[in-house]
Amino acid sequence: MSGGQTHVPMVIRTMTGSGFQNGGQHSDFLEAWFCHTPGMKVVMPSNPEDGYGLLRAAIDDPDPVLFVEHLQSYRTQGSAPQRGTCIPIGKARIHRPGKDVTVIGYSRSMMDIPVVATRLAEEGIDCEIIDLRTVSPLDMQTVLASVRKTGRVVIVHEAVKSFGVGAELSARIHESLFRELKAPVQRVASVDCPVPYSPPLEQAYLYTHADIETAIRATFNPS
Repeated sequence: MSGGQTHVPMVIRTMTGSGFQNGGQHSDFLEAWFCHTPGMKVVMPSNPEDGYGLLRAAIDDPDPVLFVEHLQSYRTQGSAPQRGTCIPIGKARIHRPGKDVTVIGYSRSMMDIPVVATRLAEEGIDCEIIDLRTVSPLDMQTVLASVRKTGRVVIVHEAVKSFGVGAELSARIHESLFRELKAPVQRVASVDCPVPYSPPLEQAYLYTHADIETAIRATFNPS
């Protein structure tokens, strides 16, 4: 709004995540709200090393950054980052290279996608996994390079499907690589409702490993 003359070097740390019976007041996923704000950077790490490096980068950034941590990630163990390491905002990571299908996730979904990919690898389905790390701005260069190679895409996130990050990614991929896709982009997300408080309902709200596997298989047998 200031034409680059004024900066707001502010980092807002917040947390979310289903699975802890905190209800929609504390567990809903609102990243798409903030991604819709031009100039707002939205970071959602999935592991301790990325969390450290991205937070350092967020603090150094001259503009507002929303840093969203998943409650379950506080229990996630991982490699200790080298002190002072910064991970560029807006740069995705290839979590696992593959040649048959690109599976894209961030935050909580990166705890689930590798489990499914390992199981499918036993059948000869080779998944390339991309951890977005930053959901705004999106690293479309990394995403499109992977999709050109595999021709198949599945996007997984814990937020509801409607109007989400997966929808934006799907649109961009179809716009850029429509003729190179071997199947329509598949999206896996949670049920379109606030995160329930009741444990059985909360479990029913969240996508499952079976949902991810079904979506991956669907890219090999498009209807």
